[in-house]
Amino acid sequence: MEENKTQPAKPQAENVENKAKVVNSNKPENTNPNQNQHPNQKGKTVPQKRKPPVSGNGWTNDLKKAFDTNERIQKERLNPHNKLNLKSEASFKVTPLGGLGEIGGNMMVIETDTSAIIIDVGMSFPDDSMHGVDILIPDFTYVRQIRSKITAICITHSHEDHIGAMPYIFKELQVPIYGTSLPLESIGSKFDEHKMKQHRSYFRAVQKRKPIKIGDFEVEWMHMTHSIIDCSSLAITTEAGTIIHTGDFKIDHTPYDAYPADLHRLAYYGEKGILALLSDSTNSHTPGFTKSEKTVGPTFDRIFANAKGRILMSTFSSNLHRVAQAIERGIASGRKVCVIGRSMEKNLDIALTLGYIKFGKEHFIDAHSVNKFLDKEVLIVTTGSQGEPMSALFRMSIHEHRHIKIKPEDTIVLSSKAIPGNEASVSEVINQIQKAGASVAYQNYSDIHVSGHAAQEEQKLMLRLCKPKFFIPIHGEYNHVMRHIQTGIDCGVLERNTYILSDGEQIEIAPKFVKKVKTVKTGKTYIDNQRNRKIGEDVVIDRQTMANEGVIMIVAQISENERKVEGTPRVSSFGMVDSKQEKHFAKEIEDILENFLDHIKEGILQNTRAVEEELRKVVRKHCIRKYRKYPMIVPTIFVQ
Repeated sequence: MEENKTQPAKPQAENVENKAKVVNSNKPENTNPNQNQHPNQKGKTVPQKRKPPVSGNGWTNDLKKAFDTNERIQKERLNPHNKLNLKSEASFKVTPLGGLGEIGGNMMVIETDTSAIIIDVGMSFPDDSMHGVDILIPDFTYVRQIRSKITAICITHSHEDHIGAMPYIFKELQVPIYGTSLPLESIGSKFDEHKMKQHRSYFRAVQKRKPIKIGDFEVEWMHMTHSIIDCSSLAITTEAGTIIHTGDFKIDHTPYDAYPADLHRLAYYGEKGILALLSDSTNSHTPGFTKSEKTVGPTFDRIFANAKGRILMSTFSSNLHRVAQAIERGIASGRKVCVIGRSMEKNLDIALTLGYIKFGKEHFIDAHSVNKFLDKEVLIVTTGSQGEPMSALFRMSIHEHRHIKIKPEDTIVLSSKAIPGNEASVSEVINQIQKAGASVAYQNYSDIHVSGHAAQEEQKLMLRLCKPKFFIPIHGEYNHVMRHIQTGIDCGVLERNTYILSDGEQIEIAPKFVKKVKTVKTGKTYIDNQRNRKIGEDVVIDRQTMANEGVIMIVAQISENERKVEGTPRVSSFGMVDSKQEKHFAKEIEDILENFLDHIKEGILQNTRAVEEELRKVVRKHCIRKYRKYPMIVPTIFVQ
């Protein structure tokens, strides 16, 4: 049976080879394996010379044309001028009222001749010399001057340095507030605290990627990643052209909520043509890329795995993705979650209610229930990562919290970086925690915190996507802005098309130019958060004087006729001399008062206020000359 099988057909390659031989049968077959050589008269082979291509002819000419075409295309796509209407006479003005030359307090006005919008109304924090001041808000003088033009306030995100001053401006100006859900609800919570709940009617929730007509502007919210949920950049289109306001941003490709920055929309506007880019400069000195928020997760895994007792995690109360990562790991390790701290509780409640974060209520317990569970079954999420003296964590560390006291078995996680100026207070809370015997996870873990601001490579990506004609760095101190300018130049922005802006400086931007128009009044207003009221600048100056220079109080009764002090004047001083020198110092002031009355001008004793002012000058000169101090002098004179 095997012998009767059909023989297989010959390979196709052989057929092709045979055909080729037939077709080429009229040509002599070259048997020389070296195809570039031919036999000479002696039977030897020599190299066969190739003919060089003729320059400018044939395929060389075609490739040169293709190169020229592609080079023109490359230049055109990088040239923003081609997409702008340079014949347009339209323009708009930009006026920052906060956020330039500082970190925080962000507020900006963008206006045409007939319309204006405000972008963010943020607060900042006082320094140590501003005694009794809780927060600083921008000066609203310019806003009052253009009140009739303002059509809306546009919010980029809900950090305090972007919405913290909203209740105060709304006490003077009520206009629609546009923003996404989390920022609006955060503002609503502030309105409730200020007994302004009725102003929630001005909220206008926006849809991202959907431009909205607001006065002379068309504004679109584009999703952006940052250290807070639901952050946005703004595309503001005017008759003159489009402005991109980045807000605070970083380019996180793997955010916790899986919603990366909307780079596609930025590229869309970049292709259409962007007149001006206003971009976050906070991390402009940092090379490379800012790490993803998700890099904190594995650090939490290691800490949670090694913790034997309770875990107390503290971070910025607004960084809800950080909080969510800690809660997620706490639940996975069988721990109940206790949230302590008013701002932390409020922000988490808003995020859970709106659906940004999803955890069941059964995982949470109240502070008074913590002691009902074993230590290894408890995760406490709290405020105080900046060492604030009144924060929950600080009070726990010094055993003054009503429900929780730090104990040796606890692990304290500080998942944040000290804000400039807070280094001493953070160090103090760490000292107190360690005195209580607990361990602290902070700088010994490199990925325990990541920034929410773009580093240089992300700033470059923003510049390349937008390809703006004019580049104006915002959000940062002068040195941050200067460094960002250099990054912009490196990315192709002409140096003459960059501009360093400062608070109160108003510039006009048109397709052909950017120029300074004028300087408007700006500055800070001091706020007492305990009463939600403003503090006068003179009050703060008086407090600084008392704290730094001391106080002298003089009470005396003077006879107008005799020009003498009746009885013994009362002299009290605070912060001038120590207690041992108090009597001697009082005698000095009494002698000065007597000498002052001996040489006082005629008729001045009839004006008590004038007497007090002249005495103040005389005592001040003495203190400057002898003690090198400029104390506050409070004379109270009774003339009879």
